[in-house]
Amino acid sequence: MTFGLFEYPTHAAFGRVLPKSKVFAFGTVSRRLKDLFAAEVERIVWRFKLAPETVNLPAVPGVAEIQVFGVELKPSIQELTEDVLRCIDNAIGFPIVFEIVAPTAKGARVKVVAAYKRPSEADASKWVVGDYVSTEWVPADAKRSPLPVTLNLGSLYEQMLRHLMPVAGRPGESLKELAERQRLFAVKQRELERLTQQLKREKQFNRKVEINRQVRDVKAEMDALVDGQNR
Repeated sequence: MTFGLFEYPTHAAFGRVLPKSKVFAFGTVSRRLKDLFAAEVERIVWRFKLAPETVNLPAVPGVAEIQVFGVELKPSIQELTEDVLRCIDNAIGFPIVFEIVAPTAKGARVKVVAAYKRPSEADASKWVVGDYVSTEWVPADAKRSPLPVTLNLGSLYEQMLRHLMPVAGRPGESLKELAERQRLFAVKQRELERLTQQLKREKQFNRKVEINRQVRDVKAEMDALVDGQNR
């Protein structure tokens, strides 16, 4: 059973292709982004609509519905550029969970990707889209998990996102706080990768010692961020 890859109720199925032109119509889209869509995306399918009438859960402010989009990649593409997802998120005024499907010689594989998305506190008509988190790639026919049992769509969205985040939740921690801690963890992860590459290239012993110290410090900060307990 693959956590994050959910079995959605059949009566929530939407099953409509979302033309790329519809995404572009919601704002100014650069030539670079249009080229990325053309090069990487075979098609976008609006697969499921999780709404009060389809999952029998009440809406809450900020989560009136949850959309599940399938993004099918071109045969030669094995990873989707994140900017493509962000463009779709910016065009659709609901939280979205993406299922990215990539063809391979051994059959299709899938991974689930999403970002914590919420109305802006400064302007409720605009959305704030956080950093993306995802599952690992799994076979497209992998066994799916049942949807979390919750009391409303806001709680459902929170539980779906928590399944994707590698950092553990802390007692009483809100989704917004967890998403921020996840963002900080990703920043430290990139810093660690940079230092690791720098260490491989460095020839001077004194510099190696200093970089090793920085690596230890960053690892300690990452350990503190993934710890499920408050510090």
